[in-house]
Amino acid sequence: MKKTNRFFLLIYFLLLCFGILMVYSASSDSAQTNTGSSITYFRNQGIYAIVGILSLFFVSKLKKSFLVHPNLLKTLLTGMFALLGFVLLTGKINGSSRWINIGFFNIQPVELAKIILIWYTAFILSKKQKQLTSNWVQVIWAPLIVLSLVGMLLFLQPDTGSVLILAGIVLVQIFASGIPFYLGVLSSLFICSVMSGYIFLVSRYGTSVIGMSAYRFDRFKAFWSPFELENGAGHQLVNSYYALDRGGLFGVGLGKSVQKTGYLPEPHTDFILAVIGEELGLLGIFFVLTLLFSLILWVFYLGIKLKDPFASLLCIGVGMMFLIQSCINIGGVTGWLPISGVTLPFVSYGGSSLIISSIAIGLVLNVSDTFRAVKT
Repeated sequence: MKKTNRFFLLIYFLLLCFGILMVYSASSDSAQTNTGSSITYFRNQGIYAIVGILSLFFVSKLKKSFLVHPNLLKTLLTGMFALLGFVLLTGKINGSSRWINIGFFNIQPVELAKIILIWYTAFILSKKQKQLTSNWVQVIWAPLIVLSLVGMLLFLQPDTGSVLILAGIVLVQIFASGIPFYLGVLSSLFICSVMSGYIFLVSRYGTSVIGMSAYRFDRFKAFWSPFELENGAGHQLVNSYYALDRGGLFGVGLGKSVQKTGYLPEPHTDFILAVIGEELGLLGIFFVLTLLFSLILWVFYLGIKLKDPFASLLCIGVGMMFLIQSCINIGGVTGWLPISGVTLPFVSYGGSSLIISSIAIGLVLNVSDTFRAVKT
């Protein structure tokens, strides 16, 4: 393994350890209330981390021929659709059908869908590099159809945040694959215009807009006027503001958060960054985000430098997954974006997210060693 890879593997371990520490701090009160033990979520996160590390090293040693085997991709896609369809038949948790309970563990199929879709898109686009400049439409239709089918299943859960993440990942992989530059620019402008227009219609007509349920509209209202809805839909964001304001520059001290004691719902998952801000201050937030974005930049750097199209597009897809997910989580915690239930990679509590993120890092390490990089 290259020295640079070992260095960024160290960053991965630091993020993992910091996340476990903050999960314990953020969850001790809710764990005591919900399970009778203050270390339940801490213990679980530790187990998930061990599984994630083992998965990372296993995936990083897979052979190149295995990674690009068509039958493997077909099997993964079949399993992905089966799980996404099955989860709709399960009971709802917090108003959504996103988890499959297998007794000792809750599987979140969308996390699997992220890495499988990245893998599949990189494979398809890399196989047809020569056609991208002359007949690009025939090349991109397959990943776009798969993305559309996954998106429809996710809308039914509902899980709008993950739809946006997956769409962003696949579109960036397509733009990076070698299609004409002007198409990427026009597509980006078109997407931004559609999203802006949709948000404007929602602000004017609310749930009358196609695809806007009462559940989703509440998220938008909480984003626009959190303090007016402090006792309802704005409760999470308002208490996130209180936590960040109370923490200031240096924080109130590890374990001394007030907002985690019943004021901030699920403080160890979506809003763990608010607890970090309260306990460790702006400096604590800067520390964890520096680690996280260093890891993301490293993945993008490999994506640019790797000569093999599959390896390059895989890295770009993984980098976009972490980047978009991080931005959506940070935006939700700070009030810049509507709350979407998206976790902060490697830091928030959650087995599916942590293990799949670790597998993604394992794939990046694999292709960075297996496929020769351009020398700088």
